[in-house]
Amino acid sequence: MFFSSMKKPFGSPTSMGFFNALNEEVIILILQKLEDPLDLKSFSLVCKSFFAIEAKNRTHLQPIRSELLPKTLKRYHKTLHLDLSFCPRIADSCLHTISLICRSNLLSLNLSHSRFFSHSGLSQLILNCVNLVEINLSNGTHLTDSAAAAIAKLKNLQSLRLTRCKQISDLGLGCIAVGCSKLRLLSLKWCLGITDMGIGLVAVKCKEIRSLDLSYTQITQDSLASILLLKDLEDLFLAGCHGINDDGLVTLKKGCRSLKTLDISNCRNVTHIGFSSLINGVAFLGRLTLAYSTAVINGINDCLRSLPKLHTIKLDDSHVTSSGLKAIGECCPLLRELSLSKCKGVNDEGISSLAPKCKELRKLDITCCGEITKISIASISQSCTRLSSLKMECCSLVSGEAFVLLGQRCHFLEEVDFTSNEIDDEGLKSLSNCSELICLKIGICLNITDKGLSYVGSSCSKLRELDLYRSIGIADSGIAAIAHGCPSLEMINMSYCTEITNCSLISLSKCQRLNVLEIRGCQHISSIGLSAIASGCRHLTKLDVKKCFSVDDSGIVPLARSSHNLRQMNLSYCSITDVGLLALASISCLQNMTVLHLRGVSANGLATALLACSCLSKVKLHSCFSSLLPRPLIEHMEARGCEFQWRNKPFQVEDGMVLAMKKMG
Repeated sequence: MFFSSMKKPFGSPTSMGFFNALNEEVIILILQKLEDPLDLKSFSLVCKSFFAIEAKNRTHLQPIRSELLPKTLKRYHKTLHLDLSFCPRIADSCLHTISLICRSNLLSLNLSHSRFFSHSGLSQLILNCVNLVEINLSNGTHLTDSAAAAIAKLKNLQSLRLTRCKQISDLGLGCIAVGCSKLRLLSLKWCLGITDMGIGLVAVKCKEIRSLDLSYTQITQDSLASILLLKDLEDLFLAGCHGINDDGLVTLKKGCRSLKTLDISNCRNVTHIGFSSLINGVAFLGRLTLAYSTAVINGINDCLRSLPKLHTIKLDDSHVTSSGLKAIGECCPLLRELSLSKCKGVNDEGISSLAPKCKELRKLDITCCGEITKISIASISQSCTRLSSLKMECCSLVSGEAFVLLGQRCHFLEEVDFTSNEIDDEGLKSLSNCSELICLKIGICLNITDKGLSYVGSSCSKLRELDLYRSIGIADSGIAAIAHGCPSLEMINMSYCTEITNCSLISLSKCQRLNVLEIRGCQHISSIGLSAIASGCRHLTKLDVKKCFSVDDSGIVPLARSSHNLRQMNLSYCSITDVGLLALASISCLQNMTVLHLRGVSANGLATALLACSCLSKVKLHSCFSSLLPRPLIEHMEARGCEFQWRNKPFQVEDGMVLAMKKMG
């Protein structure tokens, strides 16, 4: 972190002299260059003046605890963009507080995962925050037309997301259409109360709309006739709209010539006939999604010649042919992204005819295309040398030599998913030539060992995400190489890597940016290793230690003291007791917890811990506790916004657990 060293003396009595010589405008320019949250925090801790400057100039805020909002907003009084998606419980009083503090400064508000506010709270908010241009109310299943009527008072609103607001009907949407005529983005995905009448009102009143998402709504082709009125429409999403048929798309052809993005995935009544008629009128189309649309793809060959600007195609889970892939290559010379995930019919012939024509390809997804072999990969690596992302999970016929070719030819790779493939140490050695690699997923790769991982550690210093799930050839020395060579590591999954011990966690404790650690089923790990993580990785947000039978209170207590950012934990089958669980209750950010089969935890201990975890939004428990926990406690937790998920999974006894229980005994 750039400013972390500034908390210590520079070696002279005037250690801050350099910055004292700078005016505030220059320091603000330095602050604006810092993007990493950890760097921003270090900046604010340098001195009181830096603390004040950082607070005065922060415009984006994403709090975790709603009860601290008044204090937080008063410090960051110039907040323009407020994201409350991590706050599951936002009451009307909270929205009222926001309106009084932020007032007309607030430009955007995200309430996409918040509940417990009503139209009354929204009305209070909108009364003072009159300059809101963006609001996200997705997943507001409790919101009704009254909430829509409140939103309609935002005359300057440009972006509105109402995904899964299933109780809002045409009446509420009509209010929004009349009041928010400046809308440019509107998402109504899964709004089951919306029909053609509501869309008609939007089309008449909101002429400036650029992006419209009607996926999985009850609309018919009549809505498409209304959409013709939106002359500036660029992005149209109609996935899962079963009321749309070929006739509707023919209607749409008469307008919407400005379309740049079209998604008609899973529209079961649309065929290549309707698609063909539409395509002839949208020459500027750049992004096309036809997932789950075999009936459309069957006749796609001739259509593509009408789309010279097409750069993104997604055909996931459809049936394609070699001739279809060849047509894509011939007709789409500007193609930069192609997704064929889980497509049937993808084979060496198709890929070999496609790849040589798509030299500008940057992203390719061939996940679960089980017919391709080394021949396809050789063609891809030979022609698509500027690939930055390659996803090919479960391509079991691709031999190890193919991965060597990728490393030798595709040096710009940043993201790869080789889960459940035949890649070996030689493949990883070659892949280490990709010095820009950020994300590497090699789970269930049984041919890789520490030797291969050491190559990655020595050359891929920018690596931030590593998935080794069930890659059983990996042990401590490989993890040590990664920890030493990849200081920016943020996420690692070592679940069921059975040779991993505490030494790996001690090595990883040097990765200060680590925030996600998954070590499920690593039976050689104990509280010693977890204590090391607690000491070194203080920004941990997610931890999975399920079936780490030797993890007990002596590891959990230090974790609770140091990892104040923890939001999600899975402690199932661990050897912790009421003491450890109560210690975790002190983590104020904890939102999601799974605690199945904790033999050392009593009903009283669990009840006390749950009551103390004020921010819990989801907890997964064994169904036996549903009768052991006091009913008023459960009701109180649910009223606070916590969702209980009861599981009746049988207790699984394994060798590691037997040993742990003997130690406890």
